[in-house]
Amino acid sequence: MHVRDDHRLARTRFVRSPNANARPDPEDVSLIVVHGISLPPGEFGTGAVEALFTNSLDVHTDSRLADLEGVTVSAHLFIDRRGRTTQFVPFDERAWHAGVSAWRGREGCNDFAIGIELEGEDDRPYTRAQYRRLARVLAALLERYPRLSRAAIVGHQEIAPGRKTDPGPLFDWPHVLEAQFVTEAG
Repeated sequence: MHVRDDHRLARTRFVRSPNANARPDPEDVSLIVVHGISLPPGEFGTGAVEALFTNSLDVHTDSRLADLEGVTVSAHLFIDRRGRTTQFVPFDERAWHAGVSAWRGREGCNDFAIGIELEGEDDRPYTRAQYRRLARVLAALLERYPRLSRAAIVGHQEIAPGRKTDPGPLFDWPHVLEAQFVTEAG
């Protein structure tokens, strides 16, 4: 797996999200934010996440989606429970995933971060397939973007404390970073 010259992952399904724009500095890709999402909450494989990121979500199909009416968000990548990956925004563009956020004194993390959404929720473990795919994606991103490091891989809760909790307490950070190290080494 590698990042192509057009800032898209090779051999990855691409669905363009309109919820993106130019980064202030396209070369300043220096943070990766891992998120967790399920729509409706607690349900997987519904297609609602893709619909949300492409502004085609019918919020009237489920009362639990009502608060998403008019919301315009996206992420660079979405990894479903089977490890299948969809890219919505090229990495050199700003996806709208972090909201009000700060990391190491820098506000507005969307300006310099890559957002990766994992299909999941705080109180359920993520799947092995997701961890395997995430490790491969992280290795490709670290290889392509020189300002990134393993220390710059964080959860949404770290850049928006008190406001966000994802990817949640069951997310296995040691496993991800260990797998990442193994992938980089060989």
